[in-house]
Amino acid sequence: MTQPSKQRQFIRAFALMSTLTSYIVGAVLLSVFGGRWLDQRFDGGGLYLVISLLAGFITAAYGIVKAVQQFMGDDSS
Repeated sequence: MTQPSKQRQFIRAFALMSTLTSYIVGAVLLSVFGGRWLDQRFDGGGLYLVISLLAGFITAAYGIVKAVQQFMGDDSS
């Protein structure tokens, strides 16, 4: 009976880590490409890249907090 529980915990932990990684990588990559595109389009000199990176990090942090809250609150089942 303890083996399926440990296996389920491992799968849930792996799913959480995959979700967190995708939030970080996705937000950073989108912000880098978007910021570079805006800099080229409007000759921002790196300003749009910095602004979009900050927005990407904030978005990633928000997504991570929400994912961890959901993960921690889902132990009832």
